[in-house]
Amino acid sequence: MHSNSPAASSPQFKKTLKLWQVVIIGLAYIAPMTVFDTFGIVSGITDGHVPSAYVLALLGILFTAVSYGTLVRRFPESGSAYTYTRRAINPHVGFLVGWSSLLDYLLLPMVNALLAKLYLSVMFPEVPAWAWVVGFVTIMSLINIRSINLVANFNTLFVAIQAIIIGVFIYLTIRGLHSGEGLGTTWSLLPFAGEDTHLNALVAGATILCFSFLGFDAVTTLSEETENAEKVIPRAIFLIALIGGLVFIVVSFYIQSFFPTMDRFQDHEAALPEIALYVGGKLFQSIFICCTFINTLASGLASQASVSRLLYVMGRDNVIPKRYFGRLHDKWKTPAINIVIVGFISLSAIFFDLVTATSVINFGALVAFSFVNLSVIVHCYLREGRSKTLADKLKYLVVPTIGFCITAILWLDLDEHSLLFGGVWAALGVLYLAYLTKAFKVAPPSFIAE
Repeated sequence: MHSNSPAASSPQFKKTLKLWQVVIIGLAYIAPMTVFDTFGIVSGITDGHVPSAYVLALLGILFTAVSYGTLVRRFPESGSAYTYTRRAINPHVGFLVGWSSLLDYLLLPMVNALLAKLYLSVMFPEVPAWAWVVGFVTIMSLINIRSINLVANFNTLFVAIQAIIIGVFIYLTIRGLHSGEGLGTTWSLLPFAGEDTHLNALVAGATILCFSFLGFDAVTTLSEETENAEKVIPRAIFLIALIGGLVFIVVSFYIQSFFPTMDRFQDHEAALPEIALYVGGKLFQSIFICCTFINTLASGLASQASVSRLLYVMGRDNVIPKRYFGRLHDKWKTPAINIVIVGFISLSAIFFDLVTATSVINFGALVAFSFVNLSVIVHCYLREGRSKTLADKLKYLVVPTIGFCITAILWLDLDEHSLLFGGVWAALGVLYLAYLTKAFKVAPPSFIAE
């Protein structure tokens, strides 16, 4: 076991982030314009009711967001679900949750690099696709190595640009609806429900869309760089989930109103360019595609920042080699080695296709969501005995139980490739944990005494 505090000579994170910066990083991670990437796929699955699928996904996420906020107040440390589960339930379980979470955290920066490659290759087909990946990863890594505040400042600009382009899109959509496009009206319940609405289809759509909310929990990895983290991070988590969800619901409502069916699209899985073309013409399409690159860079910056800090906490605990992963840069106080490692992993976007990359990400997210809800029940309701009043029972039993049940429903509709790849990854984690703990005879190493 290590001591409760690092050696005085060890570099420490700087507590500089404020509420608005954490929210911006989370919104950048969520990437508001993701709604356009997933619309074609989910519209087909839900028979034209994407907004309702977003409502279901948001409901499940908000219950889990409350659970994250509860645990941040008790464990204001970086590490997210890994830290909470090892402290609230068991170090072995915590390691496996952290290991599973690494799957989606590690792949998200790569997915953003892959999206950037796809968008820019369409605009500049004469440039080799690999060059876009290398350039994207290099920019992303250099900004992250320099400072988390630099990441927050860049993402403030990028999120503002996305907000402006979304506002213009909604304006053009409303103008088109008034001209007789789509449903021909700016308000209708048909995008939410109709005679052909099926709950199973909406749940299947919500399972895919929960990928869009991953940023709300990722900001918990910034706890040690946030001023007054016990209060700021819980507020930020809820705001990120709520603001992101409302943006997704509103935007998808207008898209669905303009395109009640998918008959006009040649490629349902890559409908974004056609959506922009039909709504605003070729000039707007070009501007829109440029903004999608900004969207991917913002999300890439935030996701790389988060996973590098999760790796740092696991390295600091020495469950992965501390010599490499548990170090901060002496000058910039960032986990520079981890950022470089994640950057190299992101270069695999040169070879991956989008379907394969995205199909496995939700596994780690759902593992984290499930065990965060369970951690609240175990630690607060049972261990702390917060069960005396009705308010305690609602907050520490009912809310996390609902969050867990909604997550369990999402598990039932998880893609088989995600289950297979995630299951293999989890099995490797069990084997590695067995090695670390001498066949589970001792607890995993920990920076903080249990």
